[in-house]
Amino acid sequence: MKKTLIHEATTALAALLKAGYSRTKVKQLLKYRAVSVGETPVTRLEQALNPGDVLIVASEKESGVKYPPCAGIDILYEDEDILVIDKPPGLLTIASETEKQKTAYYKLTACLGERPEGKQRVFIVHRLDQGTSGLLVFAKTEEAKHALQGSWQDARKKYRAIVEGTPQQQSGTISSYLCESKIHRVYSVKYDNGEGKYAETSYQVVQTAGDYALLDVTLITGRKNQIRVHLADQGHPVTGDKKYGAKTDPIKRMALQSYYLAFTHPTSGLPMEFTLELPGKFRHLLKESRPKP
Repeated sequence: MKKTLIHEATTALAALLKAGYSRTKVKQLLKYRAVSVGETPVTRLEQALNPGDVLIVASEKESGVKYPPCAGIDILYEDEDILVIDKPPGLLTIASETEKQKTAYYKLTACLGERPEGKQRVFIVHRLDQGTSGLLVFAKTEEAKHALQGSWQDARKKYRAIVEGTPQQQSGTISSYLCESKIHRVYSVKYDNGEGKYAETSYQVVQTAGDYALLDVTLITGRKNQIRVHLADQGHPVTGDKKYGAKTDPIKRMALQSYYLAFTHPTSGLPMEFTLELPGKFRHLLKESRPKP
């Protein structure tokens, strides 16, 4: 709960804008009756406030403020600056040459455009491959986008991958330079040839199950297809990833999930941290692949 003492005649909108809220957020707060003067709810932007009034803004938990859901998209967190979603596998982050609508960006833009508080936009901060599921962040303002992208190298990103076979070493770091061919296939070169980008990936074997192994993977750099290429380089492609050499597709999707993400909020400066559970299909595959006693 936030209280503000009014020192001069003003309006609810002017006082809340001065307190740091955006116009969109003010409309949301009023809609959900989260603003009051004493025990009297504030329902109009132009409602007059007098010197001596105490303007009270309830927290989201206290007021029950809740953003409407988006069909087909699981929004894990949202405020006036950012959105964090759990992207399903098979959904592009943004449009490609052949697909414009089956993307997380398109779905979120359409959803926010239908909200009663007025049309809002989303901005791309980073991407996940189409076959990868998991944590994906969008900005809701250009300022938030630039702030996030400017500090994105400091974000901590972890993935789960089920690979074919088991790496000889239980943990390790893979490094190379990644290049991209004319047909958009990424490949490794050991030494800098002037065309590649340095990439580094660390992994830890978490569990083995028959012909498969579950890895915990940390991105040290963030390059296109980095995890997929580096694991394939070791002879252990991600299951379901036929592009990079997988021979099996037991769960009918690429077994790669962005499950952990930590970064600094672009406006408040507060630490943000998100974690997802192991997908059910991953659990089922690991269980079914264990050697029978």
